[in-house]
Amino acid sequence: MPRHLRDLFKRVAWRLLSPVPSHLARNFIRMDKAGLSRIEDAIREHYHTGWRSRENYSDEQYETDLRAHLYGRLETDRREIIPWLDSARPLRNASVLEIGSGTGSSTIALAEQGARITAIDIDEGALLVAKQRATVYGVHADFGLLNAQDISRTFRGSNFDLVIFFACLEHMTIGERLASLSDAWAMLPRDGLLIIVETPNRLWYFDSHTSMLPFFHWLPHELAFAYSRFSPRENFRERYREYNAAFKEHFLRRGRGMSFHEIDMSIGNTRNLKVVSSLSSFRGMRYKVRRSRLERQYKAILRSIYPGIHEGWFDEYLYIIIQKV
Repeated sequence: MPRHLRDLFKRVAWRLLSPVPSHLARNFIRMDKAGLSRIEDAIREHYHTGWRSRENYSDEQYETDLRAHLYGRLETDRREIIPWLDSARPLRNASVLEIGSGTGSSTIALAEQGARITAIDIDEGALLVAKQRATVYGVHADFGLLNAQDISRTFRGSNFDLVIFFACLEHMTIGERLASLSDAWAMLPRDGLLIIVETPNRLWYFDSHTSMLPFFHWLPHELAFAYSRFSPRENFRERYREYNAAFKEHFLRRGRGMSFHEIDMSIGNTRNLKVVSSLSSFRGMRYKVRRSRLERQYKAILRSIYPGIHEGWFDEYLYIIIQKV
């Protein structure tokens, strides 16, 4: 089947499985070809550079990554993430600290719903794309080049209804995770929400985020670094050979799973926290039908081993909303 027909089939199936409430869908900002072209130019100029340069990918893989950053991630955020977040706290007029804005797809998805966004990232190239995307879409967000472990000092006295770690905790060191989670929790007011989006769970048996290898999450960093040569993923398996400080940090920032253990260490006992929902509990059967029998059985095993905490801590990816009470 030609790729454009596969993409069309996926979009139709997606809309059937992921209907968007009308009060959210009507806020989607449609973009013309000229606007998309400006964003594409920014991605090529500022994001696909260095180790992410086109020459480090096959043509097919590069086009896949380009389409994801151009419109794919925004479509996913609109259809899957935004309805979930809005069900926990209406996004209109909500003040949001978005940690990990990346190239800005999630920022647009939040801003077009009327949220007031402060967005940070440590990737300067990605931020340049995000700023251009916001300009093209005609939405406002305050962007900052910042490491998440510095949020307490930078935003002292600021008030946020939601602090969202958007697909970023996996790209932090353990120290950065613990510091930023603790500081974010301290910054939230009573009833404020701390939200984790799309972070791979280290308890899961397969790493579909970084290495595309089974059990990779479970390996200690040095062994995972060496074992990366067996990965089927382009621009990953050939990059990590000498375990020195520079390559070690680059490797860790490619993505390592996290689990509820970081929450226990930085915020408090997971059993005592108020988890409003996970993406899996919010979507219910629509989520389950997309999981294999093995995946459902494995999750059940994890829950039986460590009962008493929310089921979302045992999904392949962590999508968790925690309310401060």
